[in-house]
Amino acid sequence: MKVVVTGATGFVGQRLIERLQEEGHQVLALVRSPDKAAKLFPSQKFSNVNIQGYEPQASGDWQKSLSGWDGVVNLAGEPLVGDRWTTSRKQEIINSRAVGTQKLVEAIAAADDQPSVLVNASAIGFYGTSETATFDESSNPGDDFLAEVCQSWEKSAQSATDAGTRLVIFRIGIVLGDGGALAKMLPPFQMFAGGPIGSGKQWFSWVHLDDLVNFILTALTDTSKSGVYNATAPNPVRMNGLCESLGKVLNRPSWLPVPDIALELLLGEAAQLVLEGQNVRPEKTQADGFQYKYETIDSALKQILT
Repeated sequence: MKVVVTGATGFVGQRLIERLQEEGHQVLALVRSPDKAAKLFPSQKFSNVNIQGYEPQASGDWQKSLSGWDGVVNLAGEPLVGDRWTTSRKQEIINSRAVGTQKLVEAIAAADDQPSVLVNASAIGFYGTSETATFDESSNPGDDFLAEVCQSWEKSAQSATDAGTRLVIFRIGIVLGDGGALAKMLPPFQMFAGGPIGSGKQWFSWVHLDDLVNFILTALTDTSKSGVYNATAPNPVRMNGLCESLGKVLNRPSWLPVPDIALELLLGEAAQLVLEGQNVRPEKTQADGFQYKYETIDSALKQILT
């Protein structure tokens, strides 16, 4: 296939580009920093990857480049952690997803030779948070900031269907791999000071990076796949269970909890990303035949860490 990828330099995007290259697909990486992308994807190793700079939230000549490509994978969006969620920062987070996706869909619709499929990222933040409820693809959205972000994001993507483009939306859980969220959790355990974050009772709905990339590749090539899917493993765990498994795999204790107040002082409202959670089940994902390599947290962590 010939595949356009946004968010190519991110944690998921880099692994997706590697797989597309390995499998012989042609790739157009739309990036804000071509220099950074060129270092991550050197031409001698990534001969099938073309890099093009673009401004995600602005119309421009870059939109013409989508004509003649088979599919588009949209992973772009401002990071949720790193900066406190001020009013202006919240708007940046929403615009990077909703407006960025809108401009991408406009390009697809205007293409002389339109891509036939758009695979668009969303997140399980769509459902809001709860210690007691269980959510699947048919569940209603939540009413907090992250739910607002996801609803705006998905609404922009839905416009692609008006142009006759097959649309697949993945509501992605916390992605586990070599880097990403897991890399931030490892240092305390490696120093024998690991333990649950917050109450430990919050749900942790996760997915292995390789499974997520496999889902995306399947969605690109299998024309029977459409609509919304939860990109989460079928066995979510509570934070206590995650940390117990992490300690077991690393052969380190898991007894020193991180209090809520420490994260709230550091991250402000963004602390809800780890202090609150949701029990998300991939009912439609499994029913539609997506295949998992890592269904349990133990198998995922063993593969990543050993």
